[in-house]
Amino acid sequence: MTFVKMNNPPHLELDVSIAKFKVIKNGNSNRKFIWLHGDEKTAKMALEYHIKRYPGTAYLIENDSREINIKNGIIDPNRIFSKAGAKKNLNKYNPYWSRNKKKTVLDSISSARTILFKELFSDQESIVISLHNNYKGYNIRSEINNSDEISIKKNQNPRDFFLCTNENDYNILAKSPFNAVLQKSTPSTDDGSLSWAALGKKTRYINIETRLGWLSVQKKMLKYLEENIP
Repeated sequence: MTFVKMNNPPHLELDVSIAKFKVIKNGNSNRKFIWLHGDEKTAKMALEYHIKRYPGTAYLIENDSREINIKNGIIDPNRIFSKAGAKKNLNKYNPYWSRNKKKTVLDSISSARTILFKELFSDQESIVISLHNNYKGYNIRSEINNSDEISIKKNQNPRDFFLCTNENDYNILAKSPFNAVLQKSTPSTDDGSLSWAALGKKTRYINIETRLGWLSVQKKMLKYLEENIP
């Protein structure tokens, strides 16, 4: 990690070779927030608002699109957290690459993954909190087949929900006004997402998923988490 003057006050910049992250640290806390998809601007605004008011460390990818550019190709940054997931996603977006080029890029992704794992998972007391937005029909029901427990509220839009990997966290969030889902079982197919990586590393993970543009909802969900999750 290198220290660079970006804004006032200055922030850190984490360069993992395939992507850069702006790192904002506010006090001492077990919270590690991360924003991975550059086109999900509501999540970025919610995180920037939150980290000014509550302690924790926020990692914001420096990118404007969903995928990141890599060696004249692209890959989804939320599919790099396992070797199998990265390979599958790389093949999906760059099917005509040579075998040698794919291997070179996968080696770079592996190096980046090692750095990110050290940042996010080195402290067993940490809780990783990811922020995402949806805008193509994705909702909590899309996760039912991968889930152990689910809590859907009648008065809440199914596209706004908590996804967590820790049962104690789920029991708290299931009592909230918001939808919640628990995924504590190892999946049969690892898609390379951060949630499955956190599960494998035995690190508490919560995704705050809302509709794109619903900033007030994501702020409220962050606040609820802050006031109720130890």
